[in-house]
Amino acid sequence: MKFATLSFFALAVIGLSASGEARETTTMPSSEKVSLDAFTMMPLIRSVSVSDDGKKLAILRATSKEGDYIIEIRNPHNLSEKPIVLGADKMMVSGVVWLNNNKLGVMFRQILKDGASKFWTNKFAIISADGKGSWLIPFKDEPRAGFSLIDRLPDNDNEVLVETDLNRNYIPDVVRFNINTGRSVTVMRGSTKISGGFISDHDGDIRAAQGWNFADNAIDLFAREKNSEEWKLIKQISPKSRESYSFAGFSVENPNEIYVNANLGNDKTGIYLYNIKTGTYSERLFGLENVDADGVIFDRNGKTLGFSYTNKHPERYFVDDKEQALYDALAPLFKDKFVSIISRSNDDNVLVVRTTSAKDSGSFYVITDKKSLEKIGERLPFLQEDILSSVKYVSYTARDGRKINAYVTLPKGKAPFPAVVLPHGGPWVRDTILFDEWAQLLASNGYVVIQPNYRGSTGYGIEHWTAGDENWGLKMQDDLDDAALFLVEKGLATKDKLAMFGWSYGGYAAFAASMRDNNIYQCTVAGAGVSDLSRINATLNDSRYLSRLQRPTIKGISPLEQVEKVNVPILVIHGDIDSRVPVEHSRAFVKKLEEYKKDYKYVELKDADHFSDTLFYNHKTILYTELLNWLDNKCGLK
Repeated sequence: MKFATLSFFALAVIGLSASGEARETTTMPSSEKVSLDAFTMMPLIRSVSVSDDGKKLAILRATSKEGDYIIEIRNPHNLSEKPIVLGADKMMVSGVVWLNNNKLGVMFRQILKDGASKFWTNKFAIISADGKGSWLIPFKDEPRAGFSLIDRLPDNDNEVLVETDLNRNYIPDVVRFNINTGRSVTVMRGSTKISGGFISDHDGDIRAAQGWNFADNAIDLFAREKNSEEWKLIKQISPKSRESYSFAGFSVENPNEIYVNANLGNDKTGIYLYNIKTGTYSERLFGLENVDADGVIFDRNGKTLGFSYTNKHPERYFVDDKEQALYDALAPLFKDKFVSIISRSNDDNVLVVRTTSAKDSGSFYVITDKKSLEKIGERLPFLQEDILSSVKYVSYTARDGRKINAYVTLPKGKAPFPAVVLPHGGPWVRDTILFDEWAQLLASNGYVVIQPNYRGSTGYGIEHWTAGDENWGLKMQDDLDDAALFLVEKGLATKDKLAMFGWSYGGYAAFAASMRDNNIYQCTVAGAGVSDLSRINATLNDSRYLSRLQRPTIKGISPLEQVEKVNVPILVIHGDIDSRVPVEHSRAFVKKLEEYKKDYKYVELKDADHFSDTLFYNHKTILYTELLNWLDNKCGLK
């Protein structure tokens, strides 16, 4: 496969309506300032995938700025052919997956009502790619059963492996589900010992799983040898220990070996092979000194292609020469982009490629017959590179000497700029900036944005992660203030034009920032934030593991108890059916703001949950309008 010597055809942008006719396109207003709709509109294309035989592309495409998604089935060798269009009334389609060469699994969302409460739920349906026949809803008569795909079983066109709770005992089971008839056959019953996390090997046999150990208050990880019924305890993960350990998939070369991503005594995680039969580990196969390993890259047949990690951006280290050569050939075609092959036919004659970068929200291409490259479209087509801002990966030193890595999005124009500190949620995650809609929105309106991976963030090893323990609103908050002061020190911002905006844990940080002594901010914006540490700790009781793992770490400033100290204007925004951080956190905080006659505004987003995939066009329009108006006018940053 000599990609580097191939000549690629000119790009052709495809923009067809459901009927296949050329559709009217909306042009951006001729203005230096980017239209708000360019950010608030739902992605034009959410996903693209190819069938195994390479004959069909499934494109999840919006039909309006509100989304209203349809599934287009197109010929990858001739994108201008009229597509088959799949869709259904009142189905908010969020994703598709090929189950065989003619059947698609469709993920969609619905709001359900339970008495006076409402909540978003994920559903799954199956439809033929030719548009014939009716929709098949798995376990339609068992709404609580759920449906989680474990394995497509590529050697079995009629069945898939599924995790579900058929007997309603809140312990998932594994079944083979017939995608044509809807019938299921139980493969494995879950138990109080083994109750989830099922992993199949390359033959479709369930060979790894996990369960909650009530006696030891720990998670037990199990695996079994090939063709054995005996489960072996491989690792017990205690909440008292913060070492990471997870299964990453079975080796195809030796079926009794499983890849694990673990610390094994090191600060940063690495990749190892564990031999189930002998109980021994290999040498460290992959690992880095500065960041954790992410995982193992397999091909469709289970062959190991390489390993993944995240430094500034996601990165890959290939051990397979052909895969390395393929990506080496793609790189010059998409200079300065992160390139991913997100779907491929069995013979690699059809490849779906997605590019992303700070200035690329996501672009989709199809490569056919190893020579023809055609552009399918973009996620957010009105956000073109020339109007977006560059992003720098920087590090600064916190006041106690800790090194903090951060991303800085620079607006166009001459510094200094008004600045926004934008802390990520979690906090047990890390920012990885390929394209960040919020940062680009703020930068397009003249704000320099810094996104720190403050102490308590994951991805940088155990020490940096655990350094955030019991420091909510304390040292974790210092790291965020030091990020703002870093911008001032570098001449990118001035000390009298600083603000903080965050969501989830970032919303907590914005609550805490509004009441700091000697406050450096002119205002804050708290989105879906935690205001009451006792309340959030109580919700951890829903998980015995988290209640023992995370609760001891959540200590520090509880903003609800110190509302009288709020000393800058604060905008509070929350979804009214938030399932992760209940809206009562914001309502209680706002009630006290009113009692203490503080300067605030409260906005509630109707039918919005916590997560970005349930913030739709109308939610984002309200959120972004209120955010920019608050920063520009109330905070006096402009």
